[in-house]
Amino acid sequence: MTTKGIEGLLIETHNWGKSVAFWKSLGYEVEFETDHHSGRLRHPAGGPWLFIAERPPDHVLQVVPGLSVETAATFEPPTSGKVKQPFTEEHWGALQMLLVDPDGRDVSIEAPLNKKP
Repeated sequence: MTTKGIEGLLIETHNWGKSVAFWKSLGYEVEFETDHHSGRLRHPAGGPWLFIAERPPDHVLQVVPGLSVETAATFEPPTSGKVKQPFTEEHWGALQMLLVDPDGRDVSIEAPLNKKP
């Protein structure tokens, strides 16, 4: 089974406020904010959401594409990458698998909780 495409992007930052101001100036709106300097933004015209998350100054920042699948049970990871983390229940109410692409970048695959493998 293939994915449903990119649903969103995790964008790590060293400064939540400056990063959100940047994206808001490009037309994005804060959909929700957590109490630990992170939150999701959406553009009114559509497209993938952005999840901005502040990280410590010594953390190497990443941008991680988030793709989704109908069910974890039928998803087969591509053989051209590797599984970094099998489907795991996460605190935001989804199953998440982390893949590593051939160049070493993380890719997140999410599936609904009610359709466990």
